[in-house]
Amino acid sequence: MSALEPRVSQRSEPVPAEPDGGILGSAYRALSMGVVSVVFLIAFEATAVGTAMPVAARELDGVGLYAFAFSAYFTTSLFGMVLSGQWADRKGPLWPLTVGIGSFAAGLLLAGTAGVMWVFVLGRAVQGFGGGLVIVALYVVVSRAYEERLRPAIMAAFAASWVVPSVVGPLVAGAVTEHLGWRWVFVGIPVLVVVPLAVALPAIRRTASGPVDPDAPPAALDRRRIRLAFGISAGAALLQYAAQDLRWLSLLPAAAGAGLLVPAVRGLLPRGTYLARRGLPSVVLLRGVAAGSFIAAESFVPLMLVTQRGLSPTLAGFSLAAGGVTWAGGSWLQSKGRMAPYRERLMVAGMVLVASAIAAAPAVLIESVPVWTLAAAWAVGCLGMGLVTASTSVLLLELSAPEEAGANSAALQISDALANVVLLAAGGAAFAALGGGAVGAVHAVAAEGADAGSHPAAFVVVFLPMACVALVGAWVATRLYADGPEQVAARA
Repeated sequence: MSALEPRVSQRSEPVPAEPDGGILGSAYRALSMGVVSVVFLIAFEATAVGTAMPVAARELDGVGLYAFAFSAYFTTSLFGMVLSGQWADRKGPLWPLTVGIGSFAAGLLLAGTAGVMWVFVLGRAVQGFGGGLVIVALYVVVSRAYEERLRPAIMAAFAASWVVPSVVGPLVAGAVTEHLGWRWVFVGIPVLVVVPLAVALPAIRRTASGPVDPDAPPAALDRRRIRLAFGISAGAALLQYAAQDLRWLSLLPAAAGAGLLVPAVRGLLPRGTYLARRGLPSVVLLRGVAAGSFIAAESFVPLMLVTQRGLSPTLAGFSLAAGGVTWAGGSWLQSKGRMAPYRERLMVAGMVLVASAIAAAPAVLIESVPVWTLAAAWAVGCLGMGLVTASTSVLLLELSAPEEAGANSAALQISDALANVVLLAAGGAAFAALGGGAVGAVHAVAAEGADAGSHPAAFVVVFLPMACVALVGAWVATRLYADGPEQVAARA
């Protein structure tokens, strides 16, 4: 059993589904629309905020802390994930989901009203804590309320809910940023919280609220797990701080961060995860490798297009819009029943697509290369991510005993967020070391017509290592089953 929090099992009697109703049948319709609306909110925030981030960092004189603005979200989400698993085990997923959405909105308001970059980063941290509560609570809802045959479909629906935000989010955020200011992107999004709260919470209360066994005494809060969760968050934060402050003295917080992080990771993830042991440990590892390499690279795409190719925030964000469609397409493809025997091959191919897209992205630093080539490459990478991300979620539940579904789902999210923090820290440090902190000033001078040069190497040193990490993920994807491919195909 993976160690993360006390066991969170599925409901002993899942909601009965109509034979041909699927996730939108009468038994599941309200629940499916509710949880998908929550994911839609998170997706809209991610695409809109990512578009406004380069302008916010430049106006707050914080381009050198650009990566920190992203990784602060993932750092605090680590603690939120473990806490959410404990909370859902004792009280059900309803309260962690409600509090998580509230914290998510509060963090957006704090970031939107920040006067300095560190306050902005703090707002992102509050937002990340809420996001961590929400994502694990949603997985617990899926594990309790949906039959196994419907889980690939609801995971595909989660991916599909990113399509509209991926197209509309950058356009809306870019237009608001250019005409009203970047702050309105942050303070305006919390208004959308009302919709998912109104739709999701009543359906979850009816189908997945409360403890698994109402007659059993409440599970005790595992204080050791909470301490480990605090250790993993504090350790990740110290590593990120050291990566942004490139001095010899930074070795002290880096060492302290590693000292906290290593034992916490060993206690919170399945044994053998970072040895790529076959089966569940490799599933958890692959999720981190895929998400970390892709998100660390994607975080720098709008900044690269704005500062090095002179695109507006709207166009820079819109260059990633097609990725929402292809990501959903990859998730839909893996949900088809006839693809089950080939899931491992699909995931290997997906990681190769991700690595290729990341490696191709810095080609736009060459002036003669059309900017649209990055949009095309990123759409290919998102197709790969759709195949891999949804498949890891489905495969994790397939390999988990019912009483381990909640714990293992939280382990998957921990791996995802931790890899984002570590790889963003590494990429941010490399970016700053090669002059990335001066990119904002260079862009401002260039906007006035002066020849200020650029810092293309600062971006190359982010993208190419992340492509190599993604290639490692292609190897990990060959180790997801304890038996060989022939046995997997025969079983499917």
